[in-house]
Amino acid sequence: MDLDPAESIEFAKLNAQVTQRHPTQLNPYHLGLKIWEDIEKRWDVEKMFEIREIDTDISFIRNYLTKELIEELDLYLFQKVDRQWLITDTEWEVVRDGIVANLVNGGFPYIVVEDGNFNKNGELYLKHQYEGVELDIKYLEKTLPYVYAIWQKIVHLETVINNKQVVFSYDGQRHLRKFL
Repeated sequence: MDLDPAESIEFAKLNAQVTQRHPTQLNPYHLGLKIWEDIEKRWDVEKMFEIREIDTDISFIRNYLTKELIEELDLYLFQKVDRQWLITDTEWEVVRDGIVANLVNGGFPYIVVEDGNFNKNGELYLKHQYEGVELDIKYLEKTLPYVYAIWQKIVHLETVINNKQVVFSYDGQRHLRKFL
């Protein structure tokens, strides 16, 4: 890039801010930078251009996030159990696949309309296509009233919590929870 000295400094500052490691969450830009550095070290720039040409973000991580990088970056899977965050897996392939799974659908849960006339009463029944990642219950309970405001009838959302199917409902006044 043809930058003057002041622009070079500004670029370096911005780049450092974007790619720095975050202490409490995975920075995908930091991860990508580390993978690119590893590819350049193991192969060459020509290989980098080849990868850039054919890989998506998902295949890039699946194909080039190595056991050594996972260990170097101290990556692991974790989840909230009751009120505590616990490490659930450190096996490198499971960690890599977990990171990839979070990229599918942009990391957003996949929720479908199961029935738009549930209970033959015009109620909306949604179903979370559970893929091993639980919904955030607080966020779910904050969101259902907005869905209710749009639908104007009771809304239900089926998901999986602690390996059990559960339906969350909102009737315009209160939240209900029913295990199936």
